[in-house]
Amino acid sequence: MGMAFLLYPTHVFLSRMVSRKLKIRLSLLAGILSWLLFTFFDLYLLFVEKYQINVDLSGLLPQTFLTTMVVSVLFYYRYTVTKADSINFIDLLWQVFVTGLVTTIGSLIIRLFFYVFGNSAISENPFTINFLYHILIGLVVIYLVSTFVVWKRLIQYQKSKNLIQLWTLFEYVLLGSLIFDLFGNKFLSVNFNAALIILGGLALILAFNLKWIAYLNFKQKWKSILFILLSGIYVYHFLLNLISFSQTNALNIDLLDRVYFVALFFFIILYAAIAILVTLFNLPTSSVFERKLQEAIDFQKLSQSIPAGQSAEQIYDILLESSMSAVFADGAWLEIRDIEDTLITRDLPEEAVIDIKASVRQEYIRDILEYRFNKDFLSQKVIGAINHPDYKSIIAVPIMVKNEQKGILVLLQEVGDAFNREMVEIISTFVSQASISLENFQLIGEAIENERYKEQLKIANSVQKSLLPSSLRHNECFDIVAYSMAADEVGGDYYDIIEPETGIFNLIVGDVSGKGTSAAFNMAQMKGIFHSLAQNTNPPEVFVRQANAALSRCLEKSSFITAMYFQIDTMANELSYVRAGHCPALFYSNSSRIISDLNEDGLGLGILRNSEYDQYVKQHTATYQSGDLLLLYTDGITEAKNSDGIQYGTERLRTSLLNHIDEPLNDLKTGLIDDLMKFLKDKKLDDDYTLTVVRFN
Repeated sequence: MGMAFLLYPTHVFLSRMVSRKLKIRLSLLAGILSWLLFTFFDLYLLFVEKYQINVDLSGLLPQTFLTTMVVSVLFYYRYTVTKADSINFIDLLWQVFVTGLVTTIGSLIIRLFFYVFGNSAISENPFTINFLYHILIGLVVIYLVSTFVVWKRLIQYQKSKNLIQLWTLFEYVLLGSLIFDLFGNKFLSVNFNAALIILGGLALILAFNLKWIAYLNFKQKWKSILFILLSGIYVYHFLLNLISFSQTNALNIDLLDRVYFVALFFFIILYAAIAILVTLFNLPTSSVFERKLQEAIDFQKLSQSIPAGQSAEQIYDILLESSMSAVFADGAWLEIRDIEDTLITRDLPEEAVIDIKASVRQEYIRDILEYRFNKDFLSQKVIGAINHPDYKSIIAVPIMVKNEQKGILVLLQEVGDAFNREMVEIISTFVSQASISLENFQLIGEAIENERYKEQLKIANSVQKSLLPSSLRHNECFDIVAYSMAADEVGGDYYDIIEPETGIFNLIVGDVSGKGTSAAFNMAQMKGIFHSLAQNTNPPEVFVRQANAALSRCLEKSSFITAMYFQIDTMANELSYVRAGHCPALFYSNSSRIISDLNEDGLGLGILRNSEYDQYVKQHTATYQSGDLLLLYTDGITEAKNSDGIQYGTERLRTSLLNHIDEPLNDLKTGLIDDLMKFLKDKKLDDDYTLTVVRFN
């Protein structure tokens, strides 16, 4: 079904093409056949009349076939002459010229025949005269009808409803004249004149529809005048031939007695004459129109420079070329002050720029050239005269981006007073659009950079999450859960647990100073040190001393890490720990239902980077019982502030812990986080926050 759908448009297109080709062939065949029958029956009637043969044959028969020939040729050219909307106007006029040339050569051959044979019997024979006249009629019909169709295409360019109605009326009246001609009206008879006046009036109204001329450039207008003038010469030539045949008094059917053909001659000559006059009157304004058109094209180029993916350098080139073309400048330069200063010149050596700047005396222009422009833009003041051997006139327009002068566009002319206010308005429009394009280009660059930065942060966030353990190792003696959230895309909080020996677990929670990528990088270093040093059962004080020594060699001088390190001995139900400047852990005793702080003294890792640090390391031991609980956290929780600037604090954390103490461990963790979020409401956290909860069984 899908394939059938895809093939459907092609099928319809081919069927339409075949139908159109068939119509062209049928109309061509009908035209040729009608001419042959017209010629045969007209000559046969002449033969019958001359030899007085008693044959019952109506004189309307050849007239009817002449009418069918005209209609057939009309249909043929309606199918073959392309609409003006989809073809160049000059190509349409070229078709008129070529058709006229071919048909005129045919008529010249007929005139040559009479010239060669002079007053001989063959040239004065009525049958010869009528036969050659029928050939001439065929040529005249081809030229008049084809030109009529081209004139129709030109008249209906950018058509309106009223124009379509008027043209339809004109065509119906013309069609009526074909039927009217069957009744044998003579040239300049009353009925003939009445019909001709009606058709002439309609033709006169339609002949002034010449919108297509405005879209021709200077060269095309001269071509159109030539082709239309030649078409008039062809018509004049055909009229002379028809008149000369009419004067022989040997014609059975005289084309000049038919209103349809006389009206066509009048319409074609009238439209050709008016078109030539209008085109001639439009010639002086062609350069202005082409200039305005080029300005519009240049403006469009500048407007489309960013969507087209062009670089800033390409925008500069378009701006320079467009501006020089618009004001006929002899030289120009463009300056842009950015991360890298840019100077682009056209028809001007770069070393001449300094001399030209020095030759400017007008203060307003000097301010622009020296990047001191902070005034209202006045078009009349950016035009000036300069005292330079090569250039006498200058336009200097500031390029503003976000209300700041970023550059200058300078245009020069070799003669004095070469620029006017209208030129400045054009250049200002170009510069404004270029400024927008440059600003958009800058914004797009920033957006791309931000997207790249965000993508890198996403990668860093993914890497950071991979640094935190996906599961926390434990045994049947205790359960453990943890939660961590960075204030930015990446953070510096860390937690982890290792079982170096059966029943012995080393647990750490750390907080790197600072935020963002640097904190995440230091956190990665902490992870490496922890996994290196915590693979044995050394007591916590040994770990902290070794960790400080290791971090002292790799941390930046302004960075440090606070941590709390525990060793859990599940066989002895004992906790050994060292506090290295970190938030005091909360210990809940199930038997007394009291929460106590493990707030012994300690100093953060990396603050002291020598042996003096060892005196601040103090190990402590505590025992635990079934149901006891240990809560480790970072200061991002206790120092979190709501919209009123009030800190969450340790007391609220203790209260929250007591409220959820009897809940399953995962629900307890969720409850602690929910209470924090309710306190903050919609206020965003300013720091990373992490908590780790251990419940002993």
